[in-house]
Amino acid sequence: SQIVARRFSRRKQDLDLDFFQRRIAQAIEYRARRGIDPRLCRLVWSESDGLPGVIVDRYGDHLVLQTLTLAMDQRKELIVRALEEKSIIERNDAPVRRAEGMELQSGMLRGEPPGEVEIEVAGLKLQIDLLHSQKTGFYLDQLPNYELIAQQAAGRRVLDCFTSQGGFALACARVRAAEVIGVEAGAESIRAAGQNAARNQLSVRWVEQDVFQFLRSAEKAEEKFDLIILDPPSFTKTKGGLHDALRGYNELHVRAFNLLSPNGLLATFSCSHHVSAEVFEKMIADALVDARRSARRLRRFEQALDHPVLSTLPETEYFRGLLLEMMPGR
Repeated sequence: SQIVARRFSRRKQDLDLDFFQRRIAQAIEYRARRGIDPRLCRLVWSESDGLPGVIVDRYGDHLVLQTLTLAMDQRKELIVRALEEKSIIERNDAPVRRAEGMELQSGMLRGEPPGEVEIEVAGLKLQIDLLHSQKTGFYLDQLPNYELIAQQAAGRRVLDCFTSQGGFALACARVRAAEVIGVEAGAESIRAAGQNAARNQLSVRWVEQDVFQFLRSAEKAEEKFDLIILDPPSFTKTKGGLHDALRGYNELHVRAFNLLSPNGLLATFSCSHHVSAEVFEKMIADALVDARRSARRLRRFEQALDHPVLSTLPETEYFRGLLLEMMPGR
């Protein structure tokens, strides 16, 4: 690991059961005070809740735990005791664990495997697999944004890129978008998205294909969309990979701008803290110049409140997004 030290407290104390019980209770109290849904949220968010390396997500009666630093992994049993929930799933399959010499592993820490779990997002009933889906099962940092994007979708032709399990695509279909296409390279994600569409009796055209390939083909076919959503996975996990990541972001946005109708909308997101807000917005401005388009910014998006940002730790602010409206050519 390139991190030389982590601070757990400003006073001397043991990392014992009492310590974890107090920190977890404080995290729960913060979310209750902020009006966050206690049944579907990130319950503990690492440094932002005073537990560097610990992530706990709640999906109804089930908790999903990640211990991403060695100190926390060594105290995993204490954390499980402090959580008390009857169903606790371990999703320690994040590659970042290898930086501290830890193995990747997943499984049940308490209780029986839950199978598929139903959650409700933006009026949709979605089934997710907590043991095998991406991250801890769902992208909880996007929860407020599904409805915000759907508010723009009625009557529009919508393209949802990197659709994963279909969250944005289905939210747009639910408000009667004229047509919705969801693109995702992962076969399992496309399968899950299709099942969620059937469960909600919604019509979406799912395309199992690399997003860049799809955009190139759509551009050649001179297709046009009224709303495009770009929610890619992190293009870089390291500062050294930023240059290559920005090239990928630039191509992605240039092609999206070329596919948008004269007054079309682009909702675009980044989930890498190495791509700062300033860098992200400059990349978008450069892509607009390359595409010979102009756009007005309608709003900014931030990570959900259950992923709090510490003013003293910029790395806790990893998520950003923009909603842009194209300006017709003159």
